[in-house]
Amino acid sequence: MRYELVIFDNDGVLVDSEPISNTLMAAYLTELGHPTTYEESLRDYMGAAMHRVHDLVEERGGEKLPADFDDTFHSRVFAAFRQELRPVPGVEEVLGDLVAEGVPYCVASSGSHERIRVGHRTTGLDQWFEEEWIFSSEDVGRGKPAPDLFLYAADRMRVPPERCVVIEDSPLGVEAARAAGMDVYGFTSMMPADRLAGVTGHFSDMGQLRELLA
Repeated sequence: MRYELVIFDNDGVLVDSEPISNTLMAAYLTELGHPTTYEESLRDYMGAAMHRVHDLVEERGGEKLPADFDDTFHSRVFAAFRQELRPVPGVEEVLGDLVAEGVPYCVASSGSHERIRVGHRTTGLDQWFEEEWIFSSEDVGRGKPAPDLFLYAADRMRVPPERCVVIEDSPLGVEAARAAGMDVYGFTSMMPADRLAGVTGHFSDMGQLRELLA
């Protein structure tokens, strides 16, 4: 394999969480008086850290979200995860291939450490990730689209950025990977390929990724 480290986004790439979380995000923002459709939530917040939600709402409406917004949202998301969340089809086979070939991998997510771990425990993906292979936007000053998170993950995994490849499904994540000087493959299961500009390549199912990384 031509890469020394594979960096996975989490939501939508490892766990099939984007439909759940964006449905709840749109509903909660609407409930608080900021009408938001599911499609608008995907467009504006998919792949982003929570501070982006606060920033855009205040920028557009001049009103801050409640202080307990994050806690309330996450409690709703975690409850739904425990009932509905599944791993992305085929991702365990990809991870198994990487293990068999001795290729290091990790996860670098805009989500909190708690969100990552709840999702992994629920889906059984926790068996594939050591604690030191899990990185969150909480670990850095700026989330995606800044490159900080991916550069931090590469540094902690002791691999030069140019030897890393990122697996992403959001425009913000692709922008961050490119800014970090890394190759990036765009997963198009939810996001149209034309929204993932600048990627090294596209794929629509995990079987294709296994071939791209070979």
